[in-house]
Amino acid sequence: MTSRFRRIRHIRATVESGPWAYAETHAEAIEAAWRTASAANPALFDGQVLVIAERTVAGEVFEARYRQVRFAQFLHYMRHGEPDGSTRNGFALAGLTSADGAMLMGVMGAHTANAGKIYFPGGTPDPSDVVDGRVDLAGSVVRELAEETGLTADEVTVDPDFWLHEDEKRSAFVKVVRSPRLAEDLRAHILARLARQAEPELADIHIVRSHDDLRPDLMPPFQLAYAEWWLAGGAAT
Repeated sequence: MTSRFRRIRHIRATVESGPWAYAETHAEAIEAAWRTASAANPALFDGQVLVIAERTVAGEVFEARYRQVRFAQFLHYMRHGEPDGSTRNGFALAGLTSADGAMLMGVMGAHTANAGKIYFPGGTPDPSDVVDGRVDLAGSVVRELAEETGLTADEVTVDPDFWLHEDEKRSAFVKVVRSPRLAEDLRAHILARLARQAEPELADIHIVRSHDDLRPDLMPPFQLAYAEWWLAGGAAT
């Protein structure tokens, strides 16, 4: 997998209706896997999420058609399914950066589907991210940042563009979000916000200042790729 990220200035994403061949073909396996997963973690919720059905990238423009599917179907495809060449998890992340240049990532709580994993605030879009018939990934970044860290839009500066990294099953969009606080102060500020939440999604905040702070065992490939790219100069190169 390459660590190269490409700038995306425009995202044009709509939502289509209709069946998903993967979900129909693997219906029994999906239900069995969901019973196992939800028994191990009763906090999991089989709601609706949006996944990319088709996409094209031309220069700095990303166009996609999303479809609405059950979380159980999505989870099975991501964990067990073979890439089909078109279906992808097209999600946006808040690349939270402190005033002293550190990256701050969330440590996922034990009750989540990705317990213990470390990555930027963000997640797979859902129907609440659809605005006027379009999937609003920029809005998803702000929403997920607030839900996961308690940080509001007026506390940060959000860069206008996205940085895209893709593999066979994912289109990961990172939007750089800059805080005026230093890393340790920002971490303490977020943890104080999390302490007031009834069931926070994050268990901790992990600070990355150098390669010594990377956790390949806990960071998904897309997060590790971005961190390595950023530490090597990232958008400045």
